[in-house]
Amino acid sequence: MTMHRRRFLKSMGLGLPSFALFASLSACDDGGDGGQENSPSSSSGHRKVVVVGAGISGLGAARYLADKGHEVSVLEARDRIGGRIWTSRQWSGVPLDLGASWIHGIDGNPITDLAKQAGAKTVVTDPASSTDYTTDGQEIAGAQARSLQRWQQDTAKALSSFQSDDNQDEAVRTVVQNALGWSNLSDSDKALISYALNDYEHEYAGSVDQMSGLYFDDDAKISGKDVLFPDGYGAVTDHLAKGLSVRTGQVVKQIDWTSGGVTVTTDKDTFQADHVVITLPLGVLQSGSVKFGPGLPADKQAAISKLGTGVLDKCYLHFPKAFWPDTDWLTYIPDLNHYGQWEQWINVARPTGQPVLLGFNAADFGRTIEGWNDTQIVASAMTTLKTIFGNDIPSPTEYQITRWASDPYALGSYSFNKLGSTPDMRDQLAATVDGRVHFAGEATNRQSFATVHGAYLSGIRAAKEIAG
Repeated sequence: MTMHRRRFLKSMGLGLPSFALFASLSACDDGGDGGQENSPSSSSGHRKVVVVGAGISGLGAARYLADKGHEVSVLEARDRIGGRIWTSRQWSGVPLDLGASWIHGIDGNPITDLAKQAGAKTVVTDPASSTDYTTDGQEIAGAQARSLQRWQQDTAKALSSFQSDDNQDEAVRTVVQNALGWSNLSDSDKALISYALNDYEHEYAGSVDQMSGLYFDDDAKISGKDVLFPDGYGAVTDHLAKGLSVRTGQVVKQIDWTSGGVTVTTDKDTFQADHVVITLPLGVLQSGSVKFGPGLPADKQAAISKLGTGVLDKCYLHFPKAFWPDTDWLTYIPDLNHYGQWEQWINVARPTGQPVLLGFNAADFGRTIEGWNDTQIVASAMTTLKTIFGNDIPSPTEYQITRWASDPYALGSYSFNKLGSTPDMRDQLAATVDGRVHFAGEATNRQSFATVHGAYLSGIRAAKEIAG
């Protein structure tokens, strides 16, 4: 009964040219040592570029520039590449994506082409393959299923109607509750509407108390099936990184620039170049942990402060055996006192053949449980699973849990359009400063924020600003 934009509202397509128009993936002959030279420009006219961040936007920019013959150094704070694409290999034979999971809409999507070139296996997930459960753990059917579908549709219609009228902005929750006469509804109907609202939180990672009712979904719709990577999304970033000069363990502290070039200072070294491409996540920009020499323009600072950074965390549970239905999705409708808790699950056994369930938590509840210890999080998840499947189900033998809002090099999962922001702020976030300082990352992509393809395309856009 999920109604995700990326799984249901796929009508317009990406409108993107073929990936071949963006970049060649031949191995670069850069071989540079990371930007230690003091003179930025070479006599050949090729430029020296520092890329801050080895996520897919940074790697995409670096790949494009290196293939054009420019001297590129990628600086990454972590001890790994990929950023918010992170394939864990902690469990032997069971690679798990702790960050991005899907190509959302494979038609015309540049990540589809990258995956093929990387030789990465993909598996389709079907939105219609879902088993859904009520608050007391019974499978939804008949009148209950029809009631849920009606409230989901009414929720969507309320938001669409609000956007079509000349309204001052309000939070998504406020728009829906006002339109649907919240105070006069029964608790059971409120639980169904709350489930529908939390679905938007899983989609956009922001709280419905913070998401802009006017602009939360102001992005390009997508076309085609959704696919997972049973062997891990990391194959794509590994492929992009081949032959690039990437320095890990470099925490950027300061970025300065003049008419003559840029200087990037890390906790270990100083790098000089003609240009810098900054792919720091919005949460990191908001934290102020990186200082900018002459200072950023006021409209860019406003965009950084007003756009939202959301949370979508994962909890993988490995069981001795599978005890759940063989559908792609499992969903659960909690009561009003447990809003947003363990509503959506992926049956990882389908793509991997291993008895693993993946539970998601988004927005406020996701952020809250990042402060819990692992034992508390697993116990909370098991409370929901026991409500559905009974107290006799086995305990998990292993687990893996993400805390993206607590990760100092992410400080969130992905961006959303927050109440008080406007879509053109993403253009301001993306704007080049003084012809030297370039910005990329999913938050800078007005049409495809919060997506891997959006992040990648932003890196190509920033690279083209430098190389043409």
